[in-house]
Order: sequence, then structure tokens, then C-alpha cells
Amino acid sequence: MKVKPIVLKLGGSVITVKEKPFTPNKEAIRRLAKEIKKAEVKSLILIHGGGSFGHPLAKEYKIKEGYRDSSQIVGFSKTRQAMASLNKIVLDALIQEGIPAVAVQPSAFVVTNNGRIQHIETETILGLLKLGVVPVLYGDAVLDSALGFTILSGDQLTSKIALELDAEKIVVGVDVDGLYTADPKVNSSAHLIQCITFEELKRLQHKIGKAEVTDVTGGMLGKVLELIPAVAHGIRAIIVNASKPNNVYKALKGEEVTGTMIKASETVAKPN
Repeated sequence: MKVKPIVLKLGGSVITVKEKPFTPNKEAIRRLAKEIKKAEVKSLILIHGGGSFGHPLAKEYKIKEGYRDSSQIVGFSKTRQAMASLNKIVLDALIQEGIPAVAVQPSAFVVTNNGRIQHIETETILGLLKLGVVPVLYGDAVLDSALGFTILSGDQLTSKIALELDAEKIVVGVDVDGLYTADPKVNSSAHLIQCITFEELKRLQHKIGKAEVTDVTGGMLGKVLELIPAVAHGIRAIIVNASKPNNVYKALKGEEVTGTMIKASETVAKPN
């Protein structure tokens, strides 16, 4: 019987110090590597965000908006280099724990169109999984058929990879306990949404882009909405606080953990 992979996404806010450009949170990275090792997942794909490595350069050179003039080219190069540098730090920690992890550069096998994935080649990832290797991907600056280039978020990549490879589940590790009714970092009355269905997500989708609701959940809603295609396919997802020890381990093992569970519907619920 084919073993379905688990896709683990680690947010850039967890593995880097966001207020300090190009500063990894090495303590968190080492701890997470230990949790991943301890979980002993048979088939795992790891995807991480950029945090203080990718975002400053992408913003400075306006990479997400696409090619406008030649002055951006060096920024495109710098952004990719920065993400590769962070990826190496993550890889070093995983390998130190005895995890057979290898880097897989998304810009080498993904092409977008107006920021959305147009073409993706998963043969290499499948081959690595068959060997028992952990592919480690990341948000990247990629070629775009309409814009020239753009930023491919780790969130969009996570959902697409999970969908293409028919993943068992998605675990998203962020720096809050999950999806809240408001930004818990600034609103003390915000409460955690412990479970949300595909239908409820679709109803929330119209809020994106409206100034009065943008980032009301601390930027989490946009991340969650990226999971819609995978959840609609029946792939369950859970968002946990990866800044808290053992949360990622528990989520990978299917143990009870504080977070937000995302499922296809109230009547189609799979056990964690």
C-alpha cells in the first residue's frame, strides 16, 4: 500500500528573527529538527517560509509585482540566494539529527502565471520520497509567464504539493496557536477558531482584499485560504504554534494539540 506523505510547512516567523534581516532563529530550527526526528514520519515533505531572509529583498526590489526594469534583476538573484542560504541552515539542522534531507529548489520546477502556479513537476519529489529522503522546499522567486518573475509563497506551494501528491495531511507551523477571530497579538478579545470547514472558508474568502478586513487575523486568513484546493480534495490540515515545544511533533503524530483543524465538511471529518 502506498504511503501518503505528510506535508509540513514551517513559517518564516518561526525559523527566523523577523525584525532582524538575515537572522535565523537557530534555537527554534534545532528544536524543530529534533521534533521531526522524534515523530518518525514515514513519508515527509518539508516546506519553509522566508521570514527575515526573503521578505526584505523581495520588498526592496518589488519582486512580487513582476519585472518592470533591469534594476530588479540583481534583486531577483539576491532573493533566491537568500532563500537558498536559509534553506541550508534548515538542512544542516535536519542532517545533524540524522534526517536524510535534501534541498529542492522550487524555482527549478515551478512556473507561475500572474502569481499562481501554472506548471509544476513533481517527479523529483516523488523519487526522493521513494528513497526515504525528506525533500525540503521553500518560498522562492520564480519565473512567471505573465509577469516575468514573481514570488511563490510557501503557503501556495504547500497546498499545491499536497494536492499533486495526494498527501495524508498538511501541518502548518506558525507563531500563533492557529486562526483567530482577530489578530491575537493586538486584540485581547480574539478567540481561537478550533475547527473550520471548507464551506466556512469559502464564505470567508470574499473578505480578502477588502481594506476593512485585511489582516484582521494577523495575516493568517490569507495563509489559510491557500489551503482551500487541498482541503476541497479531502486533505485535512491543522495549524499549530510551532514556537511552542512539541506542538509540531504532536501534529505530525496525530496527537491532540491546540490549533485550528481545517476539514472538508462537518459530515466528512477524518480523525487527526
